[in-house]
Amino acid sequence: MAIKDYMIVASRCDETIETDVVVVGGGPVGLFQVFELGLLEMKCHVVDSLKNVGGQCMELYPQKPIYDIPAVPVYSSAQLTENLLKQNWPFKPVYHLGEVVTVVKKLPDGTFHVETDAGSRFHSRAVIIASGVGSFDARPMRVPGIEKFKGKQLFYRVRDPEQFAGKNIVICGGGDSALDWTLNLVGKAESVILVHRRDGFRAAAASVAKMKQLCENWEMQFMIGSVTGFEEKDGRLKEIRVTGADGIVRRIPLDCLLVFFGLQPKVGPIANWGIELDHKQIVVDTAKFETSVPGIFAVGDCNTYPGKKKLILSGFHECALAAFGASQYVFPEKKVFLQYTTTSPKLHKALGVPDPAHHKEDAE
Repeated sequence: MAIKDYMIVASRCDETIETDVVVVGGGPVGLFQVFELGLLEMKCHVVDSLKNVGGQCMELYPQKPIYDIPAVPVYSSAQLTENLLKQNWPFKPVYHLGEVVTVVKKLPDGTFHVETDAGSRFHSRAVIIASGVGSFDARPMRVPGIEKFKGKQLFYRVRDPEQFAGKNIVICGGGDSALDWTLNLVGKAESVILVHRRDGFRAAAASVAKMKQLCENWEMQFMIGSVTGFEEKDGRLKEIRVTGADGIVRRIPLDCLLVFFGLQPKVGPIANWGIELDHKQIVVDTAKFETSVPGIFAVGDCNTYPGKKKLILSGFHECALAAFGASQYVFPEKKVFLQYTTTSPKLHKALGVPDPAHHKEDAE
């Protein structure tokens, strides 16, 4: 089954949608939040500004391997997203994609009115923000006129590495994305040249060491400098000009230019929701991951607290506690107990797990 087969994508609705929780953000942490809410019998709608779920992982590097998901030696972003959707499927969440939440207003009775820029309206008892770094754009290359090649020969993200097979590639940047794709494309592309403005890198030391070893083996090249111009012929990018620290301009022929200068995160409308922020990040407690506004929670890279680590693993942990926190607003008269998916018949039923007694009967 394809990813879409595990999703209920909302159609246009002019009426206010009643739900227990609105989850703002459909990245890995937002998707796992759906599962944790479902275990506690809360229904939710998920809103994301992107046209697809998976967040930054899927948008920037869907095939990039992830090694720190517990009990899974390696996952691609696409595999992680698909399996999170499969895990959520029993709870039938509804996804509103390509929509930005613009209004979150607390009503006198403590519930929330939520609106998007597409006109969707929700009435919920809690809101959980899982917006990652917020809406984001790749930092562009500041070379006049070069943007006209964007999507043709100039790329700020890699969706399909195979499109660069057999090509002469220049990669610009000094962070993890630049180094990751450099290492990934060496041996697939005809040639790979990495260009960075200095010899220092923001990437993992192991990646930098491997890149330098490849250079020593003549499998790729590294140049210190900045792209300051380009040449084109018949409407195609033919070469770039790189100005080094020595002031010398070098001309590099190429087929494709990959630029990884990082992201430009934007807090966006969240700044207007009355929530306490610290350097554009949402301040939360660590008991429930609740914000300064009771009933609004924040999980994942969008939040901050002492000792915060921006890891998917940390975000998953935050989702569990945020779900218990939200349950106090969704079920104010009900005491919610901790149950284990390994032994709870109630959770087995919710997840569609067969009754162990049936297995016993079948065996007999």
